[in-house]
Amino acid sequence: MSSTSSIREVARRAGVSLGTVSNVLNRPEIVAEETRRKVQLAIEEIGFVPNGSARQLRAGRSQHIGLVVLDVANPFFTEVARGVEDMANEAGYVVILCNSDDSLEKEEHYLRVLEEQRTLGVLITPVQNDVGYLQRLRQRGIGVVLLDRPSRSKDLCSVSVDDVRGGELATLHLLEQGHTCIAFVHGPLSIRQCSDRRRGVLHALKAFNLDPEQALVDITTMAQSASEGEASVETLLNSAKKPTAAFCANDLLALGVMRGLMKRGISIPGDIALVGYDDVEFASVLATPLTSIRQPKYELGHAAAELLFDETVSLTTHQHKHIVYQPELVVRASSRS
Repeated sequence: MSSTSSIREVARRAGVSLGTVSNVLNRPEIVAEETRRKVQLAIEEIGFVPNGSARQLRAGRSQHIGLVVLDVANPFFTEVARGVEDMANEAGYVVILCNSDDSLEKEEHYLRVLEEQRTLGVLITPVQNDVGYLQRLRQRGIGVVLLDRPSRSKDLCSVSVDDVRGGELATLHLLEQGHTCIAFVHGPLSIRQCSDRRRGVLHALKAFNLDPEQALVDITTMAQSASEGEASVETLLNSAKKPTAAFCANDLLALGVMRGLMKRGISIPGDIALVGYDDVEFASVLATPLTSIRQPKYELGHAAAELLFDETVSLTTHQHKHIVYQPELVVRASSRS
């Protein structure tokens, strides 16, 4: 079926004109939401992929890969992206960086654009736990590797860190320092990293025979940013349980918590001990250096890109792999008693 015929079929199924289909594909902001939904549904029903590049279509493949991350402002993903870019450069490809902002809608938009551009493959840290929707890309011949997320599917490569163990290491450290009530500051538990790190917290509390109802203060933020971390300090300090330590699901949250505590004249670690996660570059140079769980960020990106190129180039010999790195506790002044 030619591209023109496909567009006509989309228009027929959606009950709209060819011009409306064109607008949905190229200028969706000018089309009413209900009409956009009808057209998108018709596109999905017939499996039509707009041709974003005739040259790439003739060549059969593009010279780029997509990298879709949760928050490009997070230094963790900056270091991951460097690993991806270095591997892609070695292979003669360029990287298109997409920032989902923890938004499923933005993630879907970027995946659609990458699909239209016939990207060779996609490295993605998904917003949600269910990644079945990514199979659509693979059915179109686009390689997919989960980045910083373990795969539940045997035929979907992944590179991740044992986040359950990471959460456990952070909490065990605080418990060993004598803290018996700990706040866990984290983003939405729909994000796999947050839920896994919380499981690690619970494992550590169990090892010390502590009841989470008494020993854990759960503080959920809208996003995993420094501003959200600072905003969470009010909840932390007003908790009836009075935690003496806080473990944050990433270093940006920890930075915000540290800032909020310092503004109120609260001593770290004298009044509240603090542990972050990721061990990004700024963690060691803060006024009170931050204890953090170190992840091999560059290695994560490099290994994921390597798996992607192996899958897309060596189709007949590629074996799907699930690489899991182990986290490491790096103790600094923010948690030492």
